[in-house]
Amino acid sequence: MTESILWFKQLGLGDVERVGGKNASLGEMIAHLSARGVRVPDGFATTADAYRAFLQHEGLHRRINEALAALDVDDVAALRHTGEQIRAWLMDAPFPAALRRGVEQAYAEMTARQTMAMNGQNGGLTVAVRSSATAEDLPDASFAGQQETFLNITGIDNVLIAIKRVFASLYNDRAIAYRAHQGFRHDKVALSAGVQRMARSDLGAGGVMFTLDTESGFRDVVLITGAYGLGETVVQGAVNPDEFYVYKPALQKRRPAVLSRALGGKAVKMVYADSAAPGRSVKTVEVEHEARRRFCLTDAQIEELARYALAIEAHYRRPMDIEWALDGGDNRLYIVQARPETVESRTDANVIERYVLEQTAKDTGRVLAQGRAIGQKIGAGRAKVVMSPEAMAQVGAGDVLVTDMTDPDWEPIMKRAAAIVTNRGGRTCHAAIIARELGIPAIVGCGDATRAVAEGQAVTVSCAEGDTGRVYHGTLAFEVKRADTGAMPEIPVNIMLNVANPGRAFAFSRLPNKGVGLARLEFIINSMIGVHPKALLEFERQAPQLQEAIQQRMAGYHDPVGFYVDKLTEGIATLAAAFAPAPVIARLSDFKSNEYANLLGGEAFEPREENPMLGFRGVSRYLADSFRDCFELECRAVKRVRDEMGLTNLELMVPFCRTLAEAAAVIRLLEDNGLKRGENNLRVMMMCELPSNAMLADRFLEFFDGFSIGSNDMTQLALGLDRDSALIADKFDERDAAVKKLLGMAISACRAQGKYVGICGQGPSDYPEFAQWLLEQGIDSISLNPDTVVDTWLHLAGRGAGKA
Repeated sequence: MTESILWFKQLGLGDVERVGGKNASLGEMIAHLSARGVRVPDGFATTADAYRAFLQHEGLHRRINEALAALDVDDVAALRHTGEQIRAWLMDAPFPAALRRGVEQAYAEMTARQTMAMNGQNGGLTVAVRSSATAEDLPDASFAGQQETFLNITGIDNVLIAIKRVFASLYNDRAIAYRAHQGFRHDKVALSAGVQRMARSDLGAGGVMFTLDTESGFRDVVLITGAYGLGETVVQGAVNPDEFYVYKPALQKRRPAVLSRALGGKAVKMVYADSAAPGRSVKTVEVEHEARRRFCLTDAQIEELARYALAIEAHYRRPMDIEWALDGGDNRLYIVQARPETVESRTDANVIERYVLEQTAKDTGRVLAQGRAIGQKIGAGRAKVVMSPEAMAQVGAGDVLVTDMTDPDWEPIMKRAAAIVTNRGGRTCHAAIIARELGIPAIVGCGDATRAVAEGQAVTVSCAEGDTGRVYHGTLAFEVKRADTGAMPEIPVNIMLNVANPGRAFAFSRLPNKGVGLARLEFIINSMIGVHPKALLEFERQAPQLQEAIQQRMAGYHDPVGFYVDKLTEGIATLAAAFAPAPVIARLSDFKSNEYANLLGGEAFEPREENPMLGFRGVSRYLADSFRDCFELECRAVKRVRDEMGLTNLELMVPFCRTLAEAAAVIRLLEDNGLKRGENNLRVMMMCELPSNAMLADRFLEFFDGFSIGSNDMTQLALGLDRDSALIADKFDERDAAVKKLLGMAISACRAQGKYVGICGQGPSDYPEFAQWLLEQGIDSISLNPDTVVDTWLHLAGRGAGKA
């Protein structure tokens, strides 16, 4: 074997200059992580020296350098012409004899090993031929996808052709432009081709995982995306993949660790084609309808992949971007690539930047399309609907690029865009990765964006409203709020957060906080489930049309009750994990009858009330025979989060408890469902929101570990206002003397008994002076809406209003 060829097992991270970042990383994992159970398919790499020798043929390197020196990479037409010319030169050049001989010998040895592994049967070695540049996968630059990869290559002639095409791909238009924009000299970058045995993911599944949350930089999770077939469809954004979050601390303690599961469309998959020639060796086929409605991985496989990710991250000592494959033949998981994550891991966690779409804009802006939000920014401009790279010159600076999907060929113009919108793709697809790197908002997986958004139409792309990104008609008003939270002053009260949406929990955890004072279970039920619990408990009794509608919501699940408990568990666990070990106080469901009726199947189970705000809600509902079995499902989810996943920072809050008899009864009901106060450090709070709660505060505290004041309902009931009525809205004020008197009674009672007292109502978020009054009363915590945290914190520290 000559120095033109090196086996992966001979390589490590110190060999980037010899075989590029990708191949060096494969060797590093084989050498150091195989013993920890991480499977990496073997193979060999051509060396950078062999590539440079190849370029010496008839002065090819001089011609290339001269052509690039004269090129303006921002001239798309000139870039295309120069790239085509250079690639043609490379394809015409012969391989050096030593390189050709080395490849032939190494491939023959791999074939012999394959035959031996198959007990003498010639199984036909199938390899991937991947590019690996010497400037690739550096900690401060992502070259992912810049050069070509060829899958399902068999036979030495096809391998040699694929290697040459990999060499030529160093001068793809996108690669030339990217190096120029990143400040890398073209002649300082060399290419290595990795020839790696393929895992048969065409018969299984494949995808990408990150060892952090790609949207917020939250470090305690592994994000896994996957789809059927070769993982290239996920990388390209050709499918909307399944998504899974795994909680690292639970995984390390061998507890159930899957935080959430989101079913993707997975409409197509990439499989082997009949031809093994480069460029014709794979094809895309449709996925059967039933398979689309199933997750591509089991929980056991998800957790196994996450353990691989933890081992890789620990070895490299930094967040990682990893490609994986599930071999459908041996049903084993393999790692086929690993590189440093290059965007979120470099952000300053102390700088908080929030894009806020003005309320009037959301009220008046018509939603044209929606999909998965990438980042948390907002962009606006004229829509340019472009269906192929050949037409991308139409996109000007500040335009919104709307297309089916992107690949690295689009990169020269993506940097011009104010935002990117695609029909297909998940949060680890090409468009998502490049948008994060460029710092612009993107919405992927819209399905119909190229049809729904008109060419030249003024649009606003908002990724600032949670997991769902929306394309609004027109140029809507928004503002950007920034603050440096690195040196927040000390204040004599704990600032907590009101968080409803689990999808924003990781991002909100970056704010200065002492945990979550209010997490609303009804938001999870409404947004993640959308079906009345009784309709799920009595699924078999529902009309066929309603059953079909419910099954649509249950995509990926077969048991209606299991679906409800699982989704509720996922939402609660995500909130608890995002802020652990700080307390997260989850308020048990507080839907009113009209709100429950709006859930799918809900009308049949809900009474019609003149004033639902004062009717069948809170503890009265939990204790009722008609609802008790629904409440038990909530208890199952809470118990699973605390006892099985180990998130004991989760605490409970009971809403709308009218009487002392109800207080005693609900505590017994919780205990009957395995949620006993004090057991496994469980604290149960009561939402102090009725005048009776304040007037009998010392008696109610016999049953609870403290109060969380709900100032909205307390104000409504103290002043005799219907807070849903616009006619008297101007009289609603938490600062009224009567309201303050009741709140003062509650706070005093808690302090006298040494029990927790906080407030989670709207008042402190709206009125900093009200927050100041609460501080003076000796309240333990003030729970605020996330967008008011910094302002209120600084006000309480005596610095006046902040800037965020």
